[in-house]
Amino acid sequence: MTSEQATAAFAESETDKTAADIDFAIIEELFFAYRDFTSDPDKQLAQYGFGRAHHRIVHFVNRRPGLTVAELLELLKITKQSLARVLKQLIDGGYIVQVPGPRDRRQRELHPTEKGRKLAMDLAMPQSRRIARALAETSPRDRAVIERFLLDMMNPDSRAQIAAAPKDRISRTGQE
Repeated sequence: MTSEQATAAFAESETDKTAADIDFAIIEELFFAYRDFTSDPDKQLAQYGFGRAHHRIVHFVNRRPGLTVAELLELLKITKQSLARVLKQLIDGGYIVQVPGPRDRRQRELHPTEKGRKLAMDLAMPQSRRIARALAETSPRDRAVIERFLLDMMNPDSRAQIAAAPKDRISRTGQE
């Protein structure tokens, strides 16, 4: 065996060892679940010329009326530039209104319009149905494990954002 062959064999065995430590099954299940979870709203959004960024903004403004632009930037972890174009389209389209804050007029609060609330609900319904089908045969204990897994997949600051979510976010297990 030449030194090149030995090096290749060693590198291959290290790659195999590393690959054995990677949970490809869960990674792929998450990829496919996310693809399918977003596919129904994606079809609806395409009819408006919108994308996933529009979906996220409409969703969170609908869930948290009065959210400031700064809070939305922090929540979505995006830049002002990324938000500006999409938010302008949603405002110009009559889905969201922007008003000065009551305490600090420099702050801009975002509120869904009736049209925005309807779009948010129309986008959430197929996702909610998909979740309900997936959870149909689970027990409350199983659901709690699933929710715990999803929370544990998030960064700690994202978990804090979930804790700050509207209080109607109570699961079937009775836990927030």
